[in-house]
Amino acid sequence: MSYRGKPIIGIVGGIGSGKSFVARLLGELGCAVIDSDAVAHAVYAEPDVIAKLVGWYGPDVLNKYGVVDRTIIAHDIFRDAAHRRRLESRIHPRIHAERAREMAARVTDPKVKAFVWDSPLLIEAALHTQCDVVIYVDVPYEERLRRVRESRGWDAAELDRREASQRPLEEKRQLATTVVNGEASVEDLRESLRRIL
Repeated sequence: MSYRGKPIIGIVGGIGSGKSFVARLLGELGCAVIDSDAVAHAVYAEPDVIAKLVGWYGPDVLNKYGVVDRTIIAHDIFRDAAHRRRLESRIHPRIHAERAREMAARVTDPKVKAFVWDSPLLIEAALHTQCDVVIYVDVPYEERLRRVRESRGWDAAELDRREASQRPLEEKRQLATTVVNGEASVEDLRESLRRIL
C-alpha cells in the first residue's frame, strides 16, 4: 500500500467537515498533499476534455472566458447517475495519472514523510484500498450545514442532495482506520494528526 516506502493517508468525512483543512495540517507536518480537486481543475482545462464536454452539454458549459463551468456539470451529475459515470470515466483516469506523476516526482524528497490523498470521492473511487491509513473527519450535520451555508451558499436541500450521491457517512466511518474530531481546536487537531503520523 505504501508508495516506495512512504505511507499513503486518505481523508474522508461529510461535505463541509474540513477534510482539506486536515490535509493542509498534515502538509505542515511534513506530508505531500495531493489535492484531487486541484488536479481535476487542470484536467477540465485540457483541450480534448473541453471539446468532449461541449459535445455533451453544448457551448453553454463554457463561461465567457472559455473555461468549463463546473456548476453546470455538478447540477447534472448530482441528479443523474448515468451522466456522473460517463463523466468519471473520462476524468478519473487522468486524475489518477496525475496523482501518480506527482508522487513519483516527490517520493525521493527526504522531507516528505507520507503522501496525503485529499479526494472527495476516496471511498467511491475505491482509493481507500490503496491507503495505509484512512482518517475520518467527524463533524455533526448541523455544523457542516452551517459551514457550507457560509462558504458555498448552500441550503440543507443542496447539502442533502449532494451527500445522497456519495456513500453513506456511516459506511465511510466504518471503512476508516481512525477518527479525528473536526470541531477540535487547531492545536488539538494538529496534535491528533501528529500522533497518527
